[in-house]
Amino acid sequence: MTVYARPGASGALMSFSGRYENFIGGQWTPPAEGRYFEDPSPVTGEVFCEVARSTAADVEKALDAAHAAAPAWGRATAAERALLLNRIADRIEANLEQVALAESWDNGKPIRETLNADIPLAVDH
Repeated sequence: MTVYARPGASGALMSFSGRYENFIGGQWTPPAEGRYFEDPSPVTGEVFCEVARSTAADVEKALDAAHAAAPAWGRATAAERALLLNRIADRIEANLEQVALAESWDNGKPIRETLNADIPLAVDH
């Protein structure tokens, strides 16, 4: 059984950024009102990062970006869209341990569950 070091600790597989913004239109974007909320890990109960506290203005910005991207996505063939989605799945699979560890740290599930079930199912579907 593998024992994973706490993210950010010496010898850890990964670390977290102290703050995460919204990812809109291909770039990290601070929340419109500049507010963040603390995200505690169920593993320790301690805050491990801050996450953008989005509002309707942020949702509108994301919708604008989605609407701007929709025509190009719609023109792509089914094969082109499948290729892109498979590339995303390949990237997740290539980073399976890190993604599973991040998921476990964020939601408190056992690493064996995220590593052997949740993330592989996301890759497959």
